[in-house]
Amino acid sequence: MLSSILISLLAFVAAAGVLTVAPGVDTAMVLRSSTSGGPRAGVTAGLGICSGLFVWGAGAAFGLTALLAASETAFTIVKWFGAAYLVYLGIKLLLKPRDSLGQALPTAGSSSRGVGEAFKRGFFTNILNPKVGIFYVTFLPQFIPHSVNVAAFSLVLAGIHVLLTLAWFALLVALTIPLARFLAKPRVVKVLDRLAGLVFVGFGARLAVAHRG
Repeated sequence: MLSSILISLLAFVAAAGVLTVAPGVDTAMVLRSSTSGGPRAGVTAGLGICSGLFVWGAGAAFGLTALLAASETAFTIVKWFGAAYLVYLGIKLLLKPRDSLGQALPTAGSSSRGVGEAFKRGFFTNILNPKVGIFYVTFLPQFIPHSVNVAAFSLVLAGIHVLLTLAWFALLVALTIPLARFLAKPRVVKVLDRLAGLVFVGFGARLAVAHRG
């Protein structure tokens, strides 16, 4: 039994690792937060995203997100909220790109507010994407061996995915530090904001036409 559990865990780490580094809206969110607000904002946005991941993972473990797989109405409601949120973020960046990173950096008296905003953006970007819930419902069971507590093992797998995601986000944030001077140039700031805006609008449109399958 221990060998089957170990094999399942190793297989999950390999599969989840590949999926974690695949470019997506979460990666774009962390990079944008890190380049606009510094490493702390990038890490905080990543923590928000990972909190959303764990909520979805816990929901899958206890059968809550199965509702999204079974109910077209529930899936559609969450999907449209998520798509609207991404498009809103994207259009805001396209219409009002910054010309200085300082515009996004919190002042001494509002550092906690800036961090809180980064966390909320990351969390809601993830939690309003029903495809994440469907992913967990369909992906996790493939790595659950027989004769184990399904809910407990699902939580373990979700926790591993969260840790892998945090490690990936930490690497992304670290890579932006040496490029800080280049990324702070006004022209680069505007280009990056508009690129991020296009990415968010694109992912929002993609989510809007997504199906449960």
